Amino acid sequence: MKFNRRFFLIAVSAFSASVIFSSCAPSPQNAAPTSSVEASEFSEPLKLSVTPVPAGEILAFVRDNIAPEAGLTIEILEFNDFNQPNLALKEGAVDANYYQHIPFMQDFSKQHDMDLIALNPVHFNPLGAFSNRISSLSELQDGATISIPNDVTNGSRALRLLEDEGLITLREGTDELATSADIAENPKNLRLLEIEAPSLLRSLDDVDVAIITGNFLVQAGLNTKEDAIALEEAGDEARFAVRLATLRGNEDDPRIQKLNELLHDPRVREFINEKYQGAVVPVF
Repeated sequence: MKFNRRFFLIAVSAFSASVIFSSCAPSPQNAAPTSSVEASEFSEPLKLSVTPVPAGEILAFVRDNIAPEAGLTIEILEFNDFNQPNLALKEGAVDANYYQHIPFMQDFSKQHDMDLIALNPVHFNPLGAFSNRISSLSELQDGATISIPNDVTNGSRALRLLEDEGLITLREGTDELATSADIAENPKNLRLLEIEAPSLLRSLDDVDVAIITGNFLVQAGLNTKEDAIALEEAGDEARFAVRLATLRGNEDDPRIQKLNELLHDPRVREFINEKYQGAVVPVF
């Protein structure tokens, strides 16, 4: 009960701020007037939880520039970690969220006894290796320290990147979601530190290399494509693409279906490409 009470207070505070901000935001100049038919179709606002960048920015673009044309009102609740957006959904504080890829969603569902369902893929946050000490992974010395995400899905992506770069070998038959326990060979005796994803950027001064997903780099004003000393191989964009998600049984909510459609509007693709310059990739 302590968690629920604390979560409620945090959520209400953050949600109120988001609603106040939304109500004070200027109306988009080019938005088409909302018809009475459209307005009546979506009589209740659609509430969503997100992480701020880029998901929150993309959703805010849709809220301000595209949703009014469809008669859809969107309210946004932001969190700075990977757990709270799903927990907000579980607690009923929101109707859906927009911040996660399928492997993360599936693992979270198992860990927290949730039945989540993802809709269409929207954008991809590339994962890369970054360093304040070296300019190439070939410069890593014996015993070097590398920080990686502590969630199993993005941690697995980090391990695959290290394997692709020839720094480690995973044991044969490793499951799709690899962990440090699956490392069969580590010739440079690399020390892997598993830490929470939002803290990876701050770890750069304390480690030789940090492997970070693109959303946190963008939030810090960096560009994954330009600043990484190594990037994960292409090919998994759809699997690791960020999607709108909700509790199973709610996916047919007309408001959720409409937002799922709006997130694939060509203007969203244009917004992502212009704003993030390759650091975030639209996948539709």
